[in-house]
Amino acid sequence: MCGNAEMPRFKKGQQPGPGRPRGSRNKSTVWLDELAAEGTEKLIRVVSRHAEKGDMRAASIVLSRTWPHRRGRAVILDLPDTSTPAGLVQAQAAVIAAMARGEITPDEAASIASVLESQRRAFETHDHELRLRGLEERKTDAPSHWESAP
Repeated sequence: MCGNAEMPRFKKGQQPGPGRPRGSRNKSTVWLDELAAEGTEKLIRVVSRHAEKGDMRAASIVLSRTWPHRRGRAVILDLPDTSTPAGLVQAQAAVIAAMARGEITPDEAASIASVLESQRRAFETHDHELRLRGLEERKTDAPSHWESAP
């Protein structure tokens, strides 16, 4: 022991201590974050100076942080009503046609098709639920095999 009074040992059935408060950070993590913040500011200044002198790689780094890569754009398409399975088929065809005409990119078409596929799966799930309910009702209404025997 280090000269301190011995801490009571954990006893069965006793609640443990509160531990570290939720959201508190480890000392080493705080220290590393402070170190990174100091170094990052200096690094940004160096990269910016190189970019100003014509270093295209440095310029690319600065610009990519200034204007992040776009993750998508609003796409306006005149799609048929998608509240029925038949409408979904027509909507998928319209998406393919718009992509073929170059109105939307293949990535945009894939994103739209994914949304339409989610709608199709919702229809399918609903249809399966209705069919299952119908089968269960028919089973309870029909006489059992043993009741119809002579």
